[in-house]
Amino acid sequence: MHVLFQVVIGISLVFIASCSDRSFTPVMPKALEVGTPKTIFAATVRKLSPDGGFGPGRSDHFNLLELTVSIPPNHKPGQLDFAYANPDPEKQFTMAGRHVFNGAEEFRSRIRTLVSGLPKEHREVTVFVHGFNSTQAETAFRAAQLAEDIQLPGATMIYSWPSQGNPLGYAYDGDSVLFARDGLEKMLRQVRSARVGRINLVAHSMGSQLVMETIRQIEIQTPGWSADNLNGVVLMSPDLDIDVFRSQMNRIQDVPQPFLVFVSSKDKLLNISARLRGTHTSERLGNITSLDAVAGLPIDIVDTTSYSDDAESTHLVAGTSPALIAMLNSARKTADAFGRENLSIEKLLPGKVSYNDGTTQVSLANSASGNR
Repeated sequence: MHVLFQVVIGISLVFIASCSDRSFTPVMPKALEVGTPKTIFAATVRKLSPDGGFGPGRSDHFNLLELTVSIPPNHKPGQLDFAYANPDPEKQFTMAGRHVFNGAEEFRSRIRTLVSGLPKEHREVTVFVHGFNSTQAETAFRAAQLAEDIQLPGATMIYSWPSQGNPLGYAYDGDSVLFARDGLEKMLRQVRSARVGRINLVAHSMGSQLVMETIRQIEIQTPGWSADNLNGVVLMSPDLDIDVFRSQMNRIQDVPQPFLVFVSSKDKLLNISARLRGTHTSERLGNITSLDAVAGLPIDIVDTTSYSDDAESTHLVAGTSPALIAMLNSARKTADAFGRENLSIEKLLPGKVSYNDGTTQVSLANSASGNR
């Protein structure tokens, strides 16, 4: 019990932002007078709050929204600065608009209109699934930051599952992941039915468990759906037991490609997660140190450890390291120019390449840190 107490205290110290009231984020349309607008579509099974937002409660009602995030003029890649009660649009990400769609048809019409106006090669939707201890507004801000920094083409959408938004809500969030599976499946099928081109599915931390469980249940009902409808899957710092991940992957008839897993051996929060689960000597998928743990799976591992020191968060290196963001942006542009199906990960990202029974790992080299 003493060790568990220390772990809980450690999480509380890491998430010092929890001292602020995170339950309410105001909508400030005037923020767009100084900031750059970014449209973030959203689906949620969170309970509607009296103030018009969506809180930590679980709801049987499925809502679709269009959020407008104002990106501050001083934004630098990798940074995500925001406030709750009184944001400063000059310096912080700000919620500038929130519209709840009347139904699925209104949503499909709106997202179809937005995507159809883009060049053909950019007609796609990137779906972001957040992790533990996240509010809906924070998730929208993070999605806007990633879309802006990596210059993601197409539309951006979040699936906002009912995280408690509390560093002490780990167990609640774990149960919410199971609660939210049907909602994510419904969202993916509705996006696909909107005929908006490719769907890229991206998850962070505990959201990776939700994505894998949802893909698994889709495959049980509709074998082959994932490969036919998903243009790729990306798991960033996945808070996932490796044995569970293997069992989930084994249920997928054809694994969508590419299937990328971003890991870092310096991910402190995943070490805490292992302790909370009574597996302090084990690794989570997101901080594996050996390719042997996932050998034989049709996935690509991207080891970002060398970029951890310049990242704002060791639990989201791919989204908070300016140097790595620049590399990923360059890789995306190269893939777009030459065709994604023609370029393997080892051709796109510089680093040491390892293979084990069909699984590939690229350990990224960071010249700024002296690693070659």
